[in-house]
Amino acid sequence: MRATRLVGHRLMSCENVAIPTPGPGEVLIKVEAAGICGTDRHLFAGEFPSKPPVTLGHEFCGLVVACGDGVDIPIGTRVTCDPNTWCGSCDQCRRGRVNLCSRNVATGLQRDGGFAEYCAFPAHKAHVLPADLHPHHGAFCEPLACTLHGIDMAKIVPGERVMILGGGVIGMLALQLAVLAGAEVMLVTRSDDKRDLARHLGGHLTAATEDHARALWPDGADAVIECAGVVDTVEMAPRLTRTGGRVVILGVLPAGQKVSIEPFDLLFREVQFLSSFINPFTQGRAAAMIASGTVKVAPLISRLLTLEQAAEAIAAPPPPGEIRAIVLPNG
Repeated sequence: MRATRLVGHRLMSCENVAIPTPGPGEVLIKVEAAGICGTDRHLFAGEFPSKPPVTLGHEFCGLVVACGDGVDIPIGTRVTCDPNTWCGSCDQCRRGRVNLCSRNVATGLQRDGGFAEYCAFPAHKAHVLPADLHPHHGAFCEPLACTLHGIDMAKIVPGERVMILGGGVIGMLALQLAVLAGAEVMLVTRSDDKRDLARHLGGHLTAATEDHARALWPDGADAVIECAGVVDTVEMAPRLTRTGGRVVILGVLPAGQKVSIEPFDLLFREVQFLSSFINPFTQGRAAAMIASGTVKVAPLISRLLTLEQAAEAIAAPPPPGEIRAIVLPNG
C-alpha cells in the first residue's frame, strides 16, 4: 500500500509499505479521508515530538476491513479514530487526566497513522459513524474533540460574550460550539473570506484586528479562545478579555516559542489563563455531533489531495485562506 511518511527532520516521502496486520484488540480500516493538521507541519519541522520513520495522520476515518482477536466490530463499519491511547495506570491517568498520560501513544505520531491506504489501531479507540455519513466529514471528529475540551474548560454561560482568535479549522469549530452554548460570539481574523464564513456559521460579529475587536466590545469578552497558535494572538488574548474573564489557549505554538504576558495584569484583573491539550473523553461526543450535523464541517473543506500531494502540502505553509485540506488515500 502507499503511505505518506515522516522519514526524518524535514523529510517526507510517499512510499510503498506493507499493509498492516491487526493484532489482538486492533482493527484494520481502509482509510477514506484524513485531515492535514497544523501539528503535522510542526512534526515535519521538528517542533513537536514524534518517532520517525512514521506514517503521519491523526485525523481520519474509514471502513473496517479486518479485526484482530477479541474484536467484534462488523466488517464494513465506518469508524473514526481517537488517536490517543493512554496507559490507564500512570499517575495522571489514575487522576482522570488521561490527556496528560506520561505513556500516551498517539496514532499518527508515535505509531503509523491515517495518511495511508490502510491503518491499524486499537479497536477501543474506534468510534462508530453512520453508514450514510459523508466520509470527508468523519475526518473532522478529532479536531472537534480537541475543540470540545477547550470549550469545556472555558465554561461558557449562555448570554456571555466569547471571542475566537483565528479563523482556521479550530477557530471555526470553536465558534460553532460557542454559539451552541448560547454565547454572543465574535471571530477575529484578518481574512475577509473567513470573516464571511464565520457569519455564515452563526457568528454574531467579526473583526479584522485587535483595535477593531476592542472598538466593538470595549469591555472585552468573558472568554477569549485562542485558536491561531501564533505569538500575536496569544499575547493579544488577555488584552481582549474582560476583568474576571478567562483565556483558553487551543492553538499550538512550536516547542520553545516564547510569548510576552504581563502577570500583574492577569493578577490585578483576575484573568484566568488556561491551556487545553488534546481530547480527554471527548471523541465520542465529537463523533455524535458530526453524525447529527449539529456542527457543520462541509464549508471547512478547502481542497482534496492525494497521498502524493499530501507530502508536499505538509512540507509547505498552507495557502492563504485555507481552513482544512483533506487527503483521500484511496480516492
